[in-house]
Amino acid sequence: MTTKIAIFGVGLIGGSLALCFKGKEGLTVVGHAHRPELAQKYISRGVVDSATLSVEEAALDADFIFLCVPVGLLEEYLIQLSKLPLKPGCIITDVGSTKASIAACALTLDLPDVHFIGGHPMAGSERSGVEAASSLLFENAYYVLTPPPDVPEEAYRSLSSLLLHTKAQIVRLDPEHHDEIVGAISHLPHIIAVALVNQIHAYDNKDSLYSTLAAGGFRDITRIASSDPVIWRDILLNNRSVMLRLLKDWNQEVDAFIGLLEAGDGTGIEQAFHEANSFRSQLPERRKGIITPLFDLHIDVPDHPGIIGRIATELGDQGINLSNVQIIESREDVPGIMRLSFRQETDMERAKILLQQRDYTVYV
Repeated sequence: MTTKIAIFGVGLIGGSLALCFKGKEGLTVVGHAHRPELAQKYISRGVVDSATLSVEEAALDADFIFLCVPVGLLEEYLIQLSKLPLKPGCIITDVGSTKASIAACALTLDLPDVHFIGGHPMAGSERSGVEAASSLLFENAYYVLTPPPDVPEEAYRSLSSLLLHTKAQIVRLDPEHHDEIVGAISHLPHIIAVALVNQIHAYDNKDSLYSTLAAGGFRDITRIASSDPVIWRDILLNNRSVMLRLLKDWNQEVDAFIGLLEAGDGTGIEQAFHEANSFRSQLPERRKGIITPLFDLHIDVPDHPGIIGRIATELGDQGINLSNVQIIESREDVPGIMRLSFRQETDMERAKILLQQRDYTVYV
């Protein structure tokens, strides 16, 4: 007996889920597209078994339906599905980064013999679209499920079992609890990064040295400020009440630092850094998360013509994919420092071994 999986929104997340399921015994994956050229792309790239422009056809007899559309469209799709004759026992889930609002919407709908279980795979990529989809995207990441209290345990186990194909670690949370935590560890940092970049931008309008000297470290710590504006508009408005509370807490933290500086309290500043260092050192280093990590190597390189191309070629010849290359410093009197960034830890580790074998000095 074949299990049908319908995916609405076959982009980075939806396409990666499709690749995790496609080709597995007893599973067939149908992708819904809203334009013919997208349907053809899904098929030509081998992401799904079939694609359709019809919501009804995609949902017909589906055992699992994954809503992988933007957060601002989730409720619209769920309402549309509630009006269709879905297969009894069908499980609908989503991948949005906010869970309380979609869970509340599901409770208002008439979904006889159909179960909604919210979901949030806490992994991503700097790239977007189905072109960036990968069956490895969720490996070693956390995948949060937020089932309502009345969902049958059998339905929850069925979805959890299916998601084992992603190789993610399943975490069960209440929707509201999820939104509090993700608001703090993902949504708040995005707001802070955007506010910081805009602050420096305002200074730069009066003195262009700000942007000149902001390369390197400043770009690194504010990387998430380049996230998609429309997506983040929807996420933040959807999680508005949580974000307002978190921002008030953040203002208290900023006020505390203002107080330390006004008082010239060096001991207090030192203690604040000690406390942050202590907590941060306890955080897992190599687990995937919502804020996409880059895996970096630093190597000493001589100031010789063609050295960048030579290193890139050596890595490329071994099938090691580079995400970014940066020369941090290169002067005649000191060796340059090259930073190589990788999206996959395995690529970083392979590059480290290869470069050490080539007698480069490598730092992680």
